[in-house]
Amino acid sequence: MVLDKIQKENDIKNLTEQELLELRDEIRTFLVESLSVTGGHLASNLGVVELTMALHLSFDLPQDKIIWDVGHQSYTHKILTGRREGFSGLRSYGGMSGFPKSGESETDCFNTGHSSTSISAGLGIAAARDLKGEDYAVVAVIGDGALTGGLAFEALNNVSRLESNFIIVLNDNNMSISENVGGMSKYLSSFRTAGNYRNLKNDVMNSLERIPVYGKRMVKQIRNVKSGIKQLFIPGMLFEEMGLIYLGPVDGSNIADMRRVFSEARQVDGPVLVHVITKKGAGYPPAERHPARFHGAEPFDIETGIPKHPRVKANYTDVFATVMKKLGERNPDVVAITAAMEDGTGLKRFHNIYPERFFDVGIAEAHAVTFAAGLAKAGLIPVFAVYSSFLQRAYDQILHDVCIQNLPVVFAIDRAGLVGSDGETHQGIFDLSYLSTIPNMTVLAPKNKWELSDMMKFAVAFGAPAAVRYPRGEAYDGLKEYRQPIRLGKSETIFEGEKIALFAVGSMVKTAEEVRLRLMEQGISPTLVNARFVQPFDRERLRELAQSHSLIVTMEENVASGGFGEHAAAFFAEENLQAPLLAIAIPDTYVEHGSVEKLKELLRIDTDSIVQRILEVYRK
Repeated sequence: MVLDKIQKENDIKNLTEQELLELRDEIRTFLVESLSVTGGHLASNLGVVELTMALHLSFDLPQDKIIWDVGHQSYTHKILTGRREGFSGLRSYGGMSGFPKSGESETDCFNTGHSSTSISAGLGIAAARDLKGEDYAVVAVIGDGALTGGLAFEALNNVSRLESNFIIVLNDNNMSISENVGGMSKYLSSFRTAGNYRNLKNDVMNSLERIPVYGKRMVKQIRNVKSGIKQLFIPGMLFEEMGLIYLGPVDGSNIADMRRVFSEARQVDGPVLVHVITKKGAGYPPAERHPARFHGAEPFDIETGIPKHPRVKANYTDVFATVMKKLGERNPDVVAITAAMEDGTGLKRFHNIYPERFFDVGIAEAHAVTFAAGLAKAGLIPVFAVYSSFLQRAYDQILHDVCIQNLPVVFAIDRAGLVGSDGETHQGIFDLSYLSTIPNMTVLAPKNKWELSDMMKFAVAFGAPAAVRYPRGEAYDGLKEYRQPIRLGKSETIFEGEKIALFAVGSMVKTAEEVRLRLMEQGISPTLVNARFVQPFDRERLRELAQSHSLIVTMEENVASGGFGEHAAAFFAEENLQAPLLAIAIPDTYVEHGSVEKLKELLRIDTDSIVQRILEVYRK
């Protein structure tokens, strides 16, 4: 196999043209076979096989720097830098990350995971290169979806100030190539970046400007005409007006064409945008037909593309989807917002039924929140469905635009808590901390699927900012018989006991059930309380428990700093409550990739660890 010749970066440059074609096919076969076992981001990686090969053929790693926006499309890059063997442990604990990690390889020059960051990071690296008098290429690879993010446009606005080479590769998998525009653009790209043309243009302009009276007027007229011609023929006029040289579009399946354009781009003394057209899922028919399904695929059957372990029970996203459908039926003022995650957040059904009340703003979480604030100000009830780790990107908008005005925006926060295989950038373990400190924000967490439904109904009717956070994965269907009405700031007592009180938040109620049974085996019958609200929390109930129990244990799937346990401890101090308080939470750290069960064990928030920790404190 040609793949066997790739042991480290730049080995690809030793291959013949025929071997490159074979390598392309072998990489695709390897990705499909490997990810059918481990799962992972398949469609995006299949789409950039040739693009990645062209980049590795055109640049010298690790001296030259390639920044992959988001980074879930970096699998071919990892293969070409000698990490093929690591795919057997892809995204498992202790195994290879599904995103670029500088700790894995120096060819991963910048850690990524969230979108729209590559241009900013690349610009910073290029500016540092120039200040230090160094000489290497900097390439930022960004998708057309990520380009909708505000941070990307902020960077584009700033990048025009750079007077040295910086290459932005726009990986566009949502447009077809127009032969006429593509051919004309290819011709103009080559012509406009040629050294002779650039020198001639500068000489002519300088000469004209020296002509008395009429010179500057002539130059202005020429520039106006040139701009009009560009508007007609150059599809990248937006980028040209922002101060970038635009090259493309170029066929992302043609390695030779991309190498030629990258060579031209390196000659430009300034920022360049290379527009590459790719196809998501290319080379594997099921992924071509259903790219969204194979964005983050579970292990699947290669022949059919069907998951090997299909879900039997509904997950929390499914429950949310059903609730949103019912809320939409009952209240015409309810509208739904997503940031390019219609399927992932469960809003597809709502979109199909109420298309005029559904808004996809693209990968732009900050805009989504302020847009929601505008909708709420005008009398609607917007529900913004978003992953916990992505909502972090809109903290200022939540605080300033929603909460200061006390607007009725509902935040449906999916994947709150540990999410597992996507690692540090995707663990939803900070939302309780950053949301519960904001005045006017109400934060809820359901114990099971029925309570998620009840809490969403409460939040929509509440009339003020509310966040309902729920975990990834199968929806818990236990404790169905415990369904007291939701009351603002009030907890729900599930089991009355003595000595030890377990005060659990959301997903940790299920764990608290298991802890309670284990403690009963030790002769202890603890009280179990479902917190329901993290802000405002049930101070009255906590005070009662502190006065009647020997130990209060708070349990949450969030970092300790700023979390529910810390708020409870501050309340104990204010009230001078003497009962010991043990806060079970995730240590203040970034949590790497691995299964949720394994991570809970390592973080000591699994049932066994919690029982041990409680007994250590209780028996002192």
